[in-house]
Amino acid sequence: MAAPEWPIFGRDVPDAPWRPSPRDLAESRLAGLVRASGEPSLEALQAHAAADPAWFWGLASDDITIPWARRPRSVLDASGGPEWTRWWIGGAFNYAAACLDGRASSDPDGEALVWEGEEGEVRTFTNAELRHHVEWAAVMLQGLGVKAGDRVGILLPMLPETVISVLALGLIEAIYTPIFSGYGATAIASRLNDCEASLLITADGFRRRGGLVGLKAVADEAVASAPTVKCTLVVRRLGDAAPETPWSAERDVWWDTALAATSMPSNGLERQTTDPETPYMLIYTSGTTGRPKGAVHVHGGFPIKGAQDLAHSFDLGRGDTLFWFTDLGWMMGPWAISGSLLLGARLVLYEGTPDFPGPDRLWSIVERHRITHLGLSPTVIRALMVHGEDPVRAHDLSSLRVLGSTGEPWNPEPWWWYFREIGGGRCPVINYSGGTEVSGGIVSGNPLTPLRPTSFGGPQVGVAADVVDASGQPVRGEVGELVIRQPLPGMTRGFWRDPDRYVETYWSRFPGIWVHGDWALIDPDGYWYIQGRSDDTLKVAGKRVGPAEVESAAVAHPAVVEAAAVGIPHDVKGESIAVFCVLRPGETDSPDLRASIGSVVARELGKALKPDVVAVIPALPKTRSGKVMRRVVRAAYLGLDPGDLSALDDPRLLEAIRATAQRG
Repeated sequence: MAAPEWPIFGRDVPDAPWRPSPRDLAESRLAGLVRASGEPSLEALQAHAAADPAWFWGLASDDITIPWARRPRSVLDASGGPEWTRWWIGGAFNYAAACLDGRASSDPDGEALVWEGEEGEVRTFTNAELRHHVEWAAVMLQGLGVKAGDRVGILLPMLPETVISVLALGLIEAIYTPIFSGYGATAIASRLNDCEASLLITADGFRRRGGLVGLKAVADEAVASAPTVKCTLVVRRLGDAAPETPWSAERDVWWDTALAATSMPSNGLERQTTDPETPYMLIYTSGTTGRPKGAVHVHGGFPIKGAQDLAHSFDLGRGDTLFWFTDLGWMMGPWAISGSLLLGARLVLYEGTPDFPGPDRLWSIVERHRITHLGLSPTVIRALMVHGEDPVRAHDLSSLRVLGSTGEPWNPEPWWWYFREIGGGRCPVINYSGGTEVSGGIVSGNPLTPLRPTSFGGPQVGVAADVVDASGQPVRGEVGELVIRQPLPGMTRGFWRDPDRYVETYWSRFPGIWVHGDWALIDPDGYWYIQGRSDDTLKVAGKRVGPAEVESAAVAHPAVVEAAAVGIPHDVKGESIAVFCVLRPGETDSPDLRASIGSVVARELGKALKPDVVAVIPALPKTRSGKVMRRVVRAAYLGLDPGDLSALDDPRLLEAIRATAQRG
């Protein structure tokens, strides 16, 4: 069947920097899904999906060939209300087995996983080798007393053992909690205590910028405050180079020693007949106040949603190689692992920092491992583009086919740099935004919709997303709340042992509608923009504006590389704008420079939105996944309680912000 001609699958945008090629229209996975649906266009498919999610998810799961152990008799059961929808009724599905078995049987020598350490070491696992290592680790974990339903913390950098641990726990139906390898002991202990973890998997340490970071000492301090943890399983990453730490003969076990003492059954590890609603991951997200929220995810939820997103938005499949620069503690780590392996793609992991030993490190990884799908946050691009184009042009990036991004709204300049310099103007930048609690995308680009810089092409394929006003009515051309009108299989099955908090957080605002907590805008041409978190939004003299708009205006000043905009109290306007700027190398703070930045914002957005405060700080407070913590900026400036800081990368920045308030 000949592929219909564009723009049947997309909208016509005369000035689009990228539009779908004949190959995209004929061969992309999304084009195939549209044709399989019988709908005449992507827009019609989306409308049908919003009206009938059971129809769409049945179609989508077949399209990405989910290998059910037992095929479901029905797709969903919403009899308990949309917030408690159950999926894949009557089916059996263990996501870890699905990631391993088919590819190991059909292509045992094909590569599944490639790992590169900061010092340059590379380890490669074929499909058969990965399955063997995962089964071996699963039997080892059972020997250490781990049973179905037990919670296990994973405090590891991005190592092969990280992937092996995640999948091994899935095979035996245990539940893992991913923990940022850079967390302090208090943050680690709070998560271990909340989920009552019985075991912690960690490492003796890892390398960072040529130095050695002792991870076990932090783990020991955390476990001392987590009495349910009876065993610490330690990966020997640094070996003799690791900082010396005490060893508990009753609690601590070396990973390699435990493996060597483990005998594999002659027929391999017996597979579980797993209900798709069985929990497999408990991932914590930081709240504005109070303790972190433990989002419960199940075998038939997060992995299927992530794989569907990767297939239909990013066009990932067999023969492709995904490298998403991330950590296990950010949802993109578990997402990349389960999504790529379910789809038969090759996964590349990198343990180190993006600019060590030089600013070309990521581009050398792309060249060396022939990456086809590269995922970087806007924060990483902004940090690397200051080094110029030469580090990029020193490497062959011709293997790239798709660029991905998530984590923060884009400013135009870094978006164009990513598109032109990294993708050569030929790769689409698939902008992707959603959340930990929904297992991935709510809005996204795709291979069939022409690009508009910094935007999203529309709702993620199959998601009934909308933008609404304070009464829940749809709005276009103005900022509103991002919502989801139909349940998704990837939605969390609640917060760990706190169902009321889950319902209050996402479902209480408008009956039957998920309110995500982001402000968004849909322009007249149907392109979507995320404007920041709802609690970050500014309202100046009655005018509501997203912080991303103000920040983009500030970054338009040639001296500014990054900015964060927050609202501060104002006696007349109710709220005014404060902009905190990071300057480009070689620039110097001065009153004249700050006044110039404020003038640029006023010129870009109008005099009514000229910031009352422009401050210069050395760096923006961010999570370890690169998200700017605007609430922390505001709280530090105003002397308020900043709430949960467990995800903050560098707490010392709070003092720099407080100092700007004291200077006035």
